[in-house]
Amino acid sequence: MHIGLVGLGKMGGNMRTRLRRGGVEVTGFDNNPDLSDVPSMEALVEALPAPRAVWVMVPAGEITHKVIDQLKGLLSEGDVVIDGGNSKYTDDAAHAESLAEKGVGFVDCGVSGGIWGLDNGYGLMCGGEADLVERLLPVFDALRPEGPREEGFVHAGAVGAGHYAKMVHNGIEYGLMQAYAEGFELLTAKDIVTDVTGSFKAWTRGTVVRSWLLDLLVRALEAEGTSLGSIRGYVNDSGEGRWTVEEAINESVPMPAITAALFARFASRQDDSPAMKMVAALRNQFGGHAVESLGGDDAAADQTSGGEPEQGAQEASAAEAGPSSGTGSTSR
Repeated sequence: MHIGLVGLGKMGGNMRTRLRRGGVEVTGFDNNPDLSDVPSMEALVEALPAPRAVWVMVPAGEITHKVIDQLKGLLSEGDVVIDGGNSKYTDDAAHAESLAEKGVGFVDCGVSGGIWGLDNGYGLMCGGEADLVERLLPVFDALRPEGPREEGFVHAGAVGAGHYAKMVHNGIEYGLMQAYAEGFELLTAKDIVTDVTGSFKAWTRGTVVRSWLLDLLVRALEAEGTSLGSIRGYVNDSGEGRWTVEEAINESVPMPAITAALFARFASRQDDSPAMKMVAALRNQFGGHAVESLGGDDAAADQTSGGEPEQGAQEASAAEAGPSSGTGSTSR
């Protein structure tokens, strides 16, 4: 089997190596000439035997669209394009329809494994026509983890199904990471727990929460310490978590854990939350609760919009006002 591979970055470059280890001949193209096997996309297509198979491994969105459009002009009837990037599943039907005008097939393939895939193999989720997927099985078998095929590869359904399955996979990943992270914060907050890293490590075998993510969490703690001192608590999202939540809304599927995990990432990017500033201001307005200035000093507990302390603030300190609604007392 001989395949073309467009995009030789962290994932694509490792995939080329794993494919070659698995006995698949690979001709790769990248805009970086130091990484590329050939000088151009045209040279890539010319190097492949017909019927050709070209795997696209570039960033989702406009770059993927451009690469597939270019391949459409170069490939011939009977060839096939595989989109292995994190494309939105709704893009797949358009790509398949466009390539079909030239008689070129299309398969979408969600790929999981990250930087560890070179040695561990990649989890693969494919969508497309059964005959095309069958034809590409030598490629998928070389990329997936060792063991039963069904434990590392699925033909999930029609065009778009592979990227849809990968989208949901990543949404679940958001929820799992958030649950581990919240548990980590609670363990570090309790003074009686003196070995947080050891607690997590003890869960990696024989418990129901064991997972590869948990193994990676322990690895991070052993490298950074429980303070995670070199890491800022700022978390980006690649888009698939958002798409998962959008689909949950479209399909009326309750998804509170994954949605909360996505919103937690948004919160991580705020140095000073406008929403929380408003909550503080409202508590001050109705109950005279203390607010903290940007300089870190507590403002007067009775600083309300009218300049006059409310009844509760006259009778109780901000701490005593507690859960009240302005009365300064919780008694009836």
